[in-house]
Amino acid sequence: MEEKVVGRFAPSPSGRLHLGNLFCSLLAWLSVKSRGGRVVLRIEDLDRARTTRAFADQLERDLEFLGLFWDEGGSGGGPHASYYQSDRSPLYEQCLAALEAQGLVYPCFCSRAQLHAAQAPHAADGEPIYTGRCRGLSAAEVRRRALARSPALRLKVPDETVGLIDGHYGPFSQNLARDCGDFILRRSDGVFAYQLAVVADDAAMGVTEVVRGRDLLASAPRQIYLYRLLGARPPAFCHAPLLLAPDGRRLSKRDADLGLDALRAQGLSAADITGRLAFAAGLLDRPQPASPEQLLPLFSWDKVPTRDIPLPAQLFR
Repeated sequence: MEEKVVGRFAPSPSGRLHLGNLFCSLLAWLSVKSRGGRVVLRIEDLDRARTTRAFADQLERDLEFLGLFWDEGGSGGGPHASYYQSDRSPLYEQCLAALEAQGLVYPCFCSRAQLHAAQAPHAADGEPIYTGRCRGLSAAEVRRRALARSPALRLKVPDETVGLIDGHYGPFSQNLARDCGDFILRRSDGVFAYQLAVVADDAAMGVTEVVRGRDLLASAPRQIYLYRLLGARPPAFCHAPLLLAPDGRRLSKRDADLGLDALRAQGLSAADITGRLAFAAGLLDRPQPASPEQLLPLFSWDKVPTRDIPLPAQLFR
C-alpha cells in the first residue's frame, strides 16, 4: 500500500503573513492535496520573546480565508498533545538526551561577537561556520566558565558529506564539518534551536514531505543527519523559489504593503490572491481568480520556476 502523504504548514507567529509566506503555503497545500494527502498546521513559537498567540490566531484566520485548510493541528488540535512548539519542550528534551547519550553534545560559551569575529566563512544560511572553539574544553574548564555564563549546547558533526535529492532543485549536498560546522541544539537562554525542534516535531507528527522556501535548503543536510542520529526516517524535501518585491528585495513581515490586510483593503478576494500567486508560480497563464481546489488539477512542480520570482509591480496593486 502506498504511504499516505503528510505535509505541514509551520509558520512562526512573529507578525502577519506576507505574500511570500502565502505563496509557499499554497504550494505546500497543492503538493500534498494533489496526491490525496493530509496537512498538519504546527505553530513554531519557540522564541516567546518574538512571537505572540494573537499572531498565531490571526495566521490561522488568514489561511482559512484563502481556503488553505489543514487536517490537524493549530488551535484545533489532533492526536498530539499540542501543535505549539512552546508546549513541546519535553519532546525536545528527550531528543537532546538521546544525542547526549551518544557523546555528541557539548557546551559552548562563545558570545555572538566572538562567533562573528572568528575568521571563518559563512554558511549558505548566513550563519558563521563554528570553528570548534569550545569543542575540546575540559570538564574543569566547563565548570569554571559556567560560573560566569550559561552555555549553549552544540552538536558535534563529522567530516562527512550528506546529500539529498530535492523535489524541485535536484541533488544538493554539504560537507557537515566544512559547510555547516557544529550547530546549536539549545541556545544559552534555554530556547531550543530550530534544527532540533523541527526534526523532532516532523518525525513525531509523521510528516513525509516538507515544502518550504529555498533559503532553507541549506538546513536539509543538518536535519537529515539529526534524523539519522535519532533513528527516524527523514521526509522528502521540496524547496520553493522565493517571491521578491518589485524592487528585488526579499519579502519580510515588515512589508505591510504586501500583507493580506493591505490586499483585502484593495478589494482583492481570496480567489484573486490565490489566482495571482498561482500565476506567479507558473500554474496559470494569466492572473485570474482561482481557489486552491480549482488549482489542484493544474499543479505540477515542473511548472514552478527554480529562480526567485520578482512580483510585477502591478500584480498586487
